[in-house]
Amino acid sequence: MASLQDTPAFPGPGLSTDQDLLLMQEGMMMRKVRSKNWKKLRHFRLQNDGMTVWHARQAGGRAKPTFSISDVERIRLGHDSELLRNLAEEFPLEQGFTIVFHGRRPNLDLIANSVEEAQSWMQGLQLLVDFVTNMDQQERLDQWLRDWFQRGDKNQDGRMSFQEVQRLLHLMNVEMDREYALSLFQAADVSQSDTLEGEEFVQFYKALTKRTEVQELFENFSSDGQKLTLLEFVDFLREEQKEQDRAPDLALELINRYEPSDSGRLRHVLSVDGFLSYLCSKDGSIFNPACLPIYQDMTQPMNHYFINSSHNTYLVADQLCGQSSIEGYIRALKRGCRCVEVDVWDGPSGEPVVYHGHTLTSRILFKDVLATVAQYAFQTSDYPLILSLENHCTWEQQETMARYLTEILGEQLLSTTVNGMPLNQLPSPEQLRGKILLKGKKLTTLEEDIEEEENEELQPELEREQGSEVELDPFLEPEPEPELEPELEPGHEPEPESEPQEPSSRSKDKQEKVVKCPLSGLPICCQIMVQTPSFNPESLLLSKQIAKPILCPALSALVVYLKSVSFYSFTHSKEHYHFYEISSFSEAKAKNLIKEAGNEFVQHNAWQLSRVYPSGLRTDSSNYNPQELWIAGCQMVAMNMQTAGLAMDICDGLFRQNGGCGYVLKPDFLRDTQSSFHPHRPISPFQGKRLLVQVISGQQLPKVDDTKERSIVDPLVKVEIFGIRADTTWKETSYVENNGFNPYWGQTLCFHVLVPELAVLRFVVKDYNWRPRHGFIGQFTLPWTCMQQGYRHIHLLSRDGISLHPASIFVYICIREDLGQEKS
Repeated sequence: MASLQDTPAFPGPGLSTDQDLLLMQEGMMMRKVRSKNWKKLRHFRLQNDGMTVWHARQAGGRAKPTFSISDVERIRLGHDSELLRNLAEEFPLEQGFTIVFHGRRPNLDLIANSVEEAQSWMQGLQLLVDFVTNMDQQERLDQWLRDWFQRGDKNQDGRMSFQEVQRLLHLMNVEMDREYALSLFQAADVSQSDTLEGEEFVQFYKALTKRTEVQELFENFSSDGQKLTLLEFVDFLREEQKEQDRAPDLALELINRYEPSDSGRLRHVLSVDGFLSYLCSKDGSIFNPACLPIYQDMTQPMNHYFINSSHNTYLVADQLCGQSSIEGYIRALKRGCRCVEVDVWDGPSGEPVVYHGHTLTSRILFKDVLATVAQYAFQTSDYPLILSLENHCTWEQQETMARYLTEILGEQLLSTTVNGMPLNQLPSPEQLRGKILLKGKKLTTLEEDIEEEENEELQPELEREQGSEVELDPFLEPEPEPELEPELEPGHEPEPESEPQEPSSRSKDKQEKVVKCPLSGLPICCQIMVQTPSFNPESLLLSKQIAKPILCPALSALVVYLKSVSFYSFTHSKEHYHFYEISSFSEAKAKNLIKEAGNEFVQHNAWQLSRVYPSGLRTDSSNYNPQELWIAGCQMVAMNMQTAGLAMDICDGLFRQNGGCGYVLKPDFLRDTQSSFHPHRPISPFQGKRLLVQVISGQQLPKVDDTKERSIVDPLVKVEIFGIRADTTWKETSYVENNGFNPYWGQTLCFHVLVPELAVLRFVVKDYNWRPRHGFIGQFTLPWTCMQQGYRHIHLLSRDGISLHPASIFVYICIREDLGQEKS
């Protein structure tokens, strides 16, 4: 690796002469902006390592770290910043820029003193971000070592004394006997200078991280203990990694990819360094690399997929007083979300606004939300995006909404049916690529829309003669009959502002009763009415009708396949609803239905879409476990994506597969309208599996609290399985005292899983504490169906889902047929 003591040190060739980076190293005063009223001058400077930026109140002042380049996702122009646009009258937008971080860390908005200075920082930062993004495995390790050398070299003289090494060991999360540490130090100090420089530090690190468990595994298959021949490596892949028939071709491919020496690649042999490189790579990961790209059939109806969905997407904090921001949409879309929610209300000056109604959450313009959606909708996934529209607007502002939807979204908005589609199933994600679908209320049926499209050019004169039919909006339709009233759960009050209650739809087979309006003489349908702004609904004395907001036909027409309807019962849905209609359920209602009529819910979700949303009592934006709804085939389980934690780990784990496109094909027994599957009472033909997880060792685990230099973690590993109720369980290892650097457990955990197709596994590393809640260190979550067997590394993620490289745990995975069927 490159020398570690060079100062200044840049992470890559050519970077040390870049003028933008040199200017950044000199530092400059910029305004840090948090709000329209909070704008503070700070001195920002790129450090000598070329990888971290610090700031101080003034040049030469006491500085503190601001961010690392590895934390940065992208740099955004001032024009693209919601906050900086609000300051356009004070500062030219060209002088501002936004640093966007991975995960849920708030953006950093900065305003330079000139356009030229802003350009230098944007270009320099982008250069470094691109370099870090394109690092290979060895380059990332070199940079990680360089970072540790910089941190350990307290006096910054380019060399490390033994005292500095002892401090570094505590920083690296390891408690080591002083005599042993000194022996490693002296062995690496080949210059006998009582310090470690460059390559000497690299050798010290290699001695520190020697993987005896990997060496033993290597020697079990190597005849001479020095190398694995091609045939020996094939045996390892077939016997341990369960690669079976593809082992011979795969062995040659992996040797060419991971063997560091040219002679080894030419001789088709693998050294112990190459073997370790393979085990630490994506090919040696527990997550099957074959599941990373889009690998599933994307031509099935949309209701056959789980769909990555967001709840109250505009909120970036809590549900009562939190900020509404277009950043919520950007973050959701960038992480592959394919259903975002838009709550629209009347705003000032005729401009519809988006916010959580009847709360203190801030407001954003509906047109700004649409502009953001148009820009980011298909950056991560080009499969269809659903806008779940909650419309609370008056007639006039609904017309404005319809105009914005058509003008801003343009060709992206699906406004007509897909040609050639049978009238008994939804189009597939493949057929709807690049399209945005509107989910909401609708005045007409899909069949009527198609008939209207077909007759549009044939009967223009007849249409003009007859005039437009005036219909009652679903909001104004009669109260449903008693037998169709949806039942509230015992003791469960309607949840405030979670979702507007949806009205009942009558049987499409029944003849509509038509009456004459005494004022206009136009026919009026007693079930649905379209009302013009000048029409007075109070003049209609129709029994049992409740006056509510009127639905604008222009907005209704933009809802094609996803017509919102209320749910009353599964029988009612079968008899009265169509495949293109969708019902929403509170989490409590959905869970109760799964408990009481689980099989009916599965069958319902095999032909119609369902959306589940969090309880209105979750004012802190907490989440429920989505797996409890997926097991019944519910496609759109909406999550508060701004809140990290277990629930979002499960959600991210499921949608990590299939290219992260936001669509995951459901198991076949959840796509069958005649399925006998019940989530709480599964029966054959489900063949259970026995899972053995040997937790072997850990590598370079981070501290729980970085501020405590001498604190060292006592790590343990917890393995959790989420699936049907009978399969949901967890087990954990004992803890290793005072070693987060290379802990060894060597313990085996055994699980019996009845329906593996619905299982999601979460590996979480915690810091042991005598209190009930251990400190979180890192986690990785994945579907059972994407798990590789054999000796695998699990690369840990932070609470926000950001890589903690090189932190990992080393495990052995074995799956067997559960012949005993203990769980059945």
